[in-house]
Amino acid sequence: MNLDSFQQQLSFLGSELYQKIKEHGIIREVEPNTEILREKEYVRYVPLVLSGLVRVAARFEDKEMLLYYIQPLESCVMSFSASRENTPSKVFAVTELKSVVLLLPSDKLVFWLHAHPVLHNIFYKEYDKRYGDLLNTLQQVIFQKMEDRLYDYLKTKQKAFADKQTEFSPTKIARELGTAREVISRVAHKLETEGKIKISKNVVILTHRD
Repeated sequence: MNLDSFQQQLSFLGSELYQKIKEHGIIREVEPNTEILREKEYVRYVPLVLSGLVRVAARFEDKEMLLYYIQPLESCVMSFSASRENTPSKVFAVTELKSVVLLLPSDKLVFWLHAHPVLHNIFYKEYDKRYGDLLNTLQQVIFQKMEDRLYDYLKTKQKAFADKQTEFSPTKIARELGTAREVISRVAHKLETEGKIKISKNVVILTHRD
């Protein structure tokens, strides 16, 4: 796959930076459920998602916590931060859908940031957005009941997928919300009884939107 297929989407970079990225960046078409960033490994490439969807999460002992999704023309500030500090990644990233990812080499990115302010703007916006995402996650964990967390999770998931329904896997959801499968199954049944969701053939549909 050639980067020129996405030239119009990347026009905001400017022709000079675009040519540098075209020369040194790596474009990859990635199948769903592929880990593109590994925890505890040094970051040599910072991903910029061109199409598809990528989930970023952190592990805590035997549980994991969903942090945010990377949508088209968004990047991962956690990998960006790790690459700048030359420290191992504290998170991992997995493709949720078939995705096209542009890998920006960390050693080049440092120089591009100084020469091209547009990159600064991109990552400043990413920091602001992800900071808001993390605060929201923290608020949910501390203050929200599990039924509210699950309902918000399903709304976020369907919005990210731009679909009216999504796969219902209690095991996967429990892992991403840092709880037990049995808890998710029980809470999902409660939400269905309340008429907020409908579960059928391993998919969940939101029937009531706030």
